[in-house]
Amino acid sequence: MTRSQDFPQQGPQDEDTAEPSQWERFGVDTTAPHSARVYDYWLGGKTNFPPDRAMGQAIEEAVPSVKEMAKANRAFQGRAVRYLAQEHGIRQFLDLGTGIPTSPNTHEIAESVSPGTRVVYVDNDPIVLAHARALMVSSPASRTTYIHADLRKPDELFADPTLTATLDLTQPVGLLMIAVLMLIADEDDPWGRVAALRDALPSGSCLALTTPTADFAPEAVGKVAEAARAGGMTLVPRGYDDVLRFFDGWDLVEPGLSPVLSWRPDGEPPADPKAAYYWGGVAVKR
Repeated sequence: MTRSQDFPQQGPQDEDTAEPSQWERFGVDTTAPHSARVYDYWLGGKTNFPPDRAMGQAIEEAVPSVKEMAKANRAFQGRAVRYLAQEHGIRQFLDLGTGIPTSPNTHEIAESVSPGTRVVYVDNDPIVLAHARALMVSSPASRTTYIHADLRKPDELFADPTLTATLDLTQPVGLLMIAVLMLIADEDDPWGRVAALRDALPSGSCLALTTPTADFAPEAVGKVAEAARAGGMTLVPRGYDDVLRFFDGWDLVEPGLSPVLSWRPDGEPPADPKAAYYWGGVAVKR
């Protein structure tokens, strides 16, 4: 497997954006937008290319507040991880579709609650691979690793020796699927794939996920989905009932499936819970 030091070591701290020529020799397609890099652009990162920025800007034209929504989605992830570690004693996490590292990452949040946490990050972008291995360094008491894999192939994922060497699948796992299910079209049966992931986890495990929705602003989100399709990206916003299906058979914790801004907010409740067009929730396996 390619070593992380063989990749260009460019991260959010660099002044200039990533140069396509640095990455093309590693098989990275810099001519088409990629969801992780578009998200990186919205969060103010530097590992994105002109097609990613063009896609990000096109979506921003339809939804001018999309950068703030991306930050709200990221903030939900932080609250969810902290909640799972504090309230449910989760000490190992499987973070699917992790994206380009943006501190604080899952392992940093979990370690702040309980040193000794184990985290497996999963994505299928070579750029994420490079950054994850270079930047996701855990404390000596903990263990953090990265798998280059596809969440649409759960059997292969759970058979990966890196995963089985890091996570004890007889003990509860926190499964994170933050803004990733939108990348799987309905015809690829995302519900069946999530069910397979859930079935592989023991009792006491938890699922935290978010996904964009058109429920709050149908016209604007419709334009976003159209812009993504025009750029060759799959982006499927889903309604409340379809998102609820991802938790089928598990117990949703309060406040249930909610707009991400109103899920256990830090401080005062948001003035407009639906200002970020994402559903989010956390559930526990009986």
